[in-house]
Amino acid sequence: MLIWSPEYESMSRVRLEELQFKRLKETLQRIYDHVSFYRDKMKKQGVKPDDIRSLSDLKYLPFTTKEDLRENYPFGLFAVEMDEVVRIHASSGTTGKMTVVGYTKNDLKTWSEVMARSITSAGGGPRDRIQVAYGYGLFTGGLGVHYGAEFVGATVVPISGGNTKRQIQVMKDFGITLLACTPSYALYMAETAAEEGIDLRALPLKAGILGAEPWSENMRKEIEEQLGIKAYDIYGLSEIIGPGVAIECQEQNGLHICEDHFLPEVIDPLTGEPLPYGEKGELVFTTLTKEAFPIIRYRTKDVSLLYPEACDCGRTMARMNRILGRTDDMLIIRGVNVFPSQIESVLLENGDATPHYQLVVDRKGNLDDLEIWVEVSEKLFSSEVRKLESLGVKIKQKIESTLGIGVRVKLVEPKTIPRSEGKAKRVVDKRDVYKG
Repeated sequence: MLIWSPEYESMSRVRLEELQFKRLKETLQRIYDHVSFYRDKMKKQGVKPDDIRSLSDLKYLPFTTKEDLRENYPFGLFAVEMDEVVRIHASSGTTGKMTVVGYTKNDLKTWSEVMARSITSAGGGPRDRIQVAYGYGLFTGGLGVHYGAEFVGATVVPISGGNTKRQIQVMKDFGITLLACTPSYALYMAETAAEEGIDLRALPLKAGILGAEPWSENMRKEIEEQLGIKAYDIYGLSEIIGPGVAIECQEQNGLHICEDHFLPEVIDPLTGEPLPYGEKGELVFTTLTKEAFPIIRYRTKDVSLLYPEACDCGRTMARMNRILGRTDDMLIIRGVNVFPSQIESVLLENGDATPHYQLVVDRKGNLDDLEIWVEVSEKLFSSEVRKLESLGVKIKQKIESTLGIGVRVKLVEPKTIPRSEGKAKRVVDKRDVYKG
């Protein structure tokens, strides 16, 4: 099996840990000198860069959370001057305030490198034609895959998302061999192609790099069957770099983490204590080579576990299990982060809706479907139908503007949503994306 950077991806554990520690020390000094947020947080915790004498000392460093990113919006966590920042990406937050990340020229080279590794892991190379059907723009997916594919030397078709019939035409006419998109969109393409009388299994398409949303093993089997490809799970976060943090190889036995760039941990989500290899907990990442936006011990809220053993493919870096769940209430709908609190903010702006609501998520036609049940006031519910319809349209438009995705809104009578003495059950997820 071809490996893009064997000198790193297959290096011994001893050499890797030496490299990780060297890069960690450099990163810690950089953020201590240039990011007041980290300097203050480390001082408060009573730790300085010189106090970190081994990788095991990582546990003494403070965590970083998404809330920290929002509080330092937009550029408060950047470690370089803005004239060194050549790219900005951002993702949605719980309050409408985005989490913003920046890249220097070297950061973009690093991103291209880890994505080149990812594409090679999925069997891609210079002779491939890669259809990038992830969204382009502030979302990191499209451009992340794009630059990695060009770095590999492949032919890139930057079609972005949507316009499914055109996607299928391009796939067929251009002889696409590798598809990059969300897993649910891959299935939707297969469904649309079947309606058009096109058998995707008869095309040159051989592999899919699928991510940006959780998906199950059963869904993988369905994708591989309907598209006639091998489907690879890719993992990334905009806060760390974007896609390319980890990906499966052709063994499909865990996702290889680019540990020379991203130092992984698994912690107990309640105590914050590090857990040993093989134990399930919350994934935490520290960037080792990022210049513009280095981040220390970022709590991803994703639940997984780590395997340190070398893989049969020849790569020696640790593998992470496919994501097993979340420690918070965030949903990922068609690649977009959705927080119940975003819905709540919209409803509280409207006097005719109560703050009682529920998000019902399902998969319909192989695409995620979000229906929002909203209780209305007694007064409005007993009024004319026209007023109810008007309110439904108004809420739908406001929520879609806030989230950036299409939703369905169902207005329900007062006291329909179950009440709880403890934490309210805001989400009913019928997808079973972490099972099977």
